[in-house]
Amino acid sequence: MPAGSTYSTIATYTAPSSQASYTFSSIPSTYTDLIVVCSTFNSSGPDDLRLRFNSDTGTNYSATLLRGSGSAIVNAKDNNGTYLAWLGYVSSNSNNTSTTIFQVMNYSNTSVNKTVLSRGNLATDFVNATVGMWRSTAAINSITLIAGGANITSGSTFTIYGIAAA
Repeated sequence: MPAGSTYSTIATYTAPSSQASYTFSSIPSTYTDLIVVCSTFNSSGPDDLRLRFNSDTGTNYSATLLRGSGSAIVNAKDNNGTYLAWLGYVSSNSNNTSTTIFQVMNYSNTSVNKTVLSRGNLATDFVNATVGMWRSTAAINSITLIAGGANITSGSTFTIYGIAAA
């Protein structure tokens, strides 16, 4: 690791009201990797957190999920999705915020497909890990975070960091 700070805050957003999604746009291409931290909740029940890159709604996303609750495990696979599924979860209780952290490797490299590693929790229920791929070599300049079937509630926060020389 190089000396000094390698994480730079690109943007932070706090939802002022209920909304179905949020987009980080105009992401600079000056870093090697991105880290996104989400603290989310909604008002109608837990649901999964999804993402899209560069507004791509084609069937270009794949994901594999591992989830555990301490007493049960779940695994699932999604090929040819129109978004990257199971990134994390949106809690239904503002006192029980769900936290998701994901990394996008080589996001500005135009010679490789983009990969994502995610870990998240629904604090009282389970933890999950997801590996995903966007089958595109385009540099990522926007990330849209989407609540699966419910809106993200006011107070949910999203922060994106750039990692230099990862």
